[in-house]
Amino acid sequence: MTTFKELGLNHDLMASLDELGFTEPSPIQEKAIPFILESKKDLIALAQTGTGKTAAYALPILNQIKNRELSAIILCPTRELCLQISEDIKRFAKHSKEIDVTAVYGGERIDLQIRSLRRGTNIVVGTPGRVNDLIRRKVLNLSAIRWLVLDEADEMLDMGFKEDLNTILAETPKDRQTLLFSATMSKSVFTITKQYMKAAEEISIGEKNVGTENVSHEYYVVQARDRFEALKRILDYLPGVYGILFCRTRRETQEIADKLKQANYDAEPIHGEISQTIRTKIMHNFKNKQIRLLVATDVAARGIDVSNLSHVINYNLPDHDESYTHRTGRTGRAQNSGIAISIVTSREVSKIKKLEKMIGRTFELKQVPNGEDIFQKQIDTFLEEIENTDDKEIGHEKYFKEIIEKLEKIKKEDLIKYFVVSKFGKLAEEHQNNRDLNSKASKLERLEGDANHVSLKLNLGKRHRLDVRGLFDLINSHHTLKGIEIGKIDLLPEYTIFAVDQKYVDDVIKTLNGKNIRGIRLRVSRTESRIIYEDRRRDDHRSSDRDFKRGPRGKVGPSRLKKEYRKKRRD
Repeated sequence: MTTFKELGLNHDLMASLDELGFTEPSPIQEKAIPFILESKKDLIALAQTGTGKTAAYALPILNQIKNRELSAIILCPTRELCLQISEDIKRFAKHSKEIDVTAVYGGERIDLQIRSLRRGTNIVVGTPGRVNDLIRRKVLNLSAIRWLVLDEADEMLDMGFKEDLNTILAETPKDRQTLLFSATMSKSVFTITKQYMKAAEEISIGEKNVGTENVSHEYYVVQARDRFEALKRILDYLPGVYGILFCRTRRETQEIADKLKQANYDAEPIHGEISQTIRTKIMHNFKNKQIRLLVATDVAARGIDVSNLSHVINYNLPDHDESYTHRTGRTGRAQNSGIAISIVTSREVSKIKKLEKMIGRTFELKQVPNGEDIFQKQIDTFLEEIENTDDKEIGHEKYFKEIIEKLEKIKKEDLIKYFVVSKFGKLAEEHQNNRDLNSKASKLERLEGDANHVSLKLNLGKRHRLDVRGLFDLINSHHTLKGIEIGKIDLLPEYTIFAVDQKYVDDVIKTLNGKNIRGIRLRVSRTESRIIYEDRRRDDHRSSDRDFKRGPRGKVGPSRLKKEYRKKRRD
C-alpha cells in the first residue's frame, strides 16, 4: 500500500494530511502527484467526481512553492467550486509557512479581492470572468506563474468562457506547466488539449466517461405533465432520502424547490441567483442534514462536496450526456453505495440507452409507486425504526409510566388504529388519487428489452387505416391467439412492428400469414427493426374514419385505399 509520505511530500504537508486523516492516496493522487513533482510536461488527468482531484494537483504544487511570488493560477467554472478548491488548499497548507491562497469570483465585492491580491499571494483560484476582469484592471499579473490548472475545463467551455480563457492564457508564460483535470473526456476537452497544451501526458483512472461502481441507476417513465407528482411519490417511497435533485434551469430549480417546500418536504434551492450568504447557510444546514434535499442546477452543484449522499435525482436529464457522470458522481463516494434516479418521458428513453452505453452500466426500469405502496412502505419503515430503537435512549421514564397507565384502558387494536391515523393519515389523504402515473411506454419498454419477446413485422400500417386497437382486434379474432401478450408497437405508414412473447411467435406467423383482409394478403415475419414507441394520447388511437375491425363495406383493394388516403389528406 502506497502512502502519501512515499510520494515525496514534505513534512509540513504530511502534518496537515495527518490531521485531516489522509493516509492512503486515491488512484488519481497516486499517479498525478509524483508526475507533477518530477516532470515539467503538461498533464491531462481523467478521474471520476469525488476521487480527490484537488489534492492530486494542489499537494505537488504546494510542495514546490519556495517564495512569496504568485506561482499558480487555478481556473474553475463556478464560484462554488472556486470556494471549495481554495478552502481545500488552505487546509492542505495549514502547516506550510507563508503560503497564501486567494479566491476570486463574481458575485462578491471585487475591492476586497483586489486588496487580498495586493497583499501578496502564492495561489489564485478563480472563475474565468473575474480573473479576466482583474487582468484588465492591471491587478493580477500572471507573467511569472509556473502552473496553470484547468479544473473542470470542459464545463468552462460549455459555459461560454472560451474568450476569457484565451485572454487569460495569453497572459501566462509559454514555459508554464498546464494541468487539466476532468471527470470526462468530451469534445470540449479535446479542443482544449489541442489549443492550450503541448505534448501532454495522459493519466486516466478507470475507463473514460464511466459511472461509479458504487452507484446503481434507475429510471421512471411518465408523461411530462405527471413529472412532479411522480417525484413526490418517489420521495414518499424513499423515507430518509438525502441527496441532490438536479434541474436544467435556475427558474425550474426555484419553482420545484418552492413546490416541494409547500408540500412540506425538507428542500432548498441552489442556483446562480442565490446570494453567497444564503448559499452558505443552506449548505451548512444541508451538510448537517437539516435539509434533506438540495435542488440544484449543474453549474451550482459544482463544488458541493458531501460524501454521504444516498440519492441523486434527475428531475430532467442533462442537455450534455457527460454531465450525467458529474451528477451521479455526487453519490456513491467514500466506499458508500448510492442510487441515481432519472424521471423521463417515453421520448427520452433512447437517451437512457445512450447513457447506459456511455457509462457502462445497466439502468433498471422502475414503476412509480401508487398510494397503497407508499402507505405500506412508510409504515414498515417506521415500525422498523421502533424495533431498532433502544427504549433507554428515549428517557423521561416518570412521564411514560403515567401515560402507560392511562392508555391501558384503551383497546390495543383501537390504540394502534389511532396511532397509525395520527402518524400517517395526512399521507394517506395526499395519495387518495391512486392514478397510475407510469407511461404505457414504461410498461411496454420492459417487454421490448425482455429476451423472451420477439419483434414481428406486419405488412399493414397507418396508410391501411390500421391502429393499435385494430391490431389487437386482428390478433384476438383468432381463438388460438386470443389473450397473448403484445409488447411495444410501432405503427408506420406502410407496415407495423410489434413485439410478442417468444413462445407465441410461430403461432402468430402461421395464423396470420396468407390471410386476406379486405383484399390485402397478410405477411408476417420476424424482424430486427428497432421499435420506437412514442407517448400517444388516447385520441391518437382512434381510427380516422372507422376502426379497422369493422372496415368499409365491400372489397377494398390497394388502389381504392390510395384514393381514400389522398381524399383524407385533402380534407
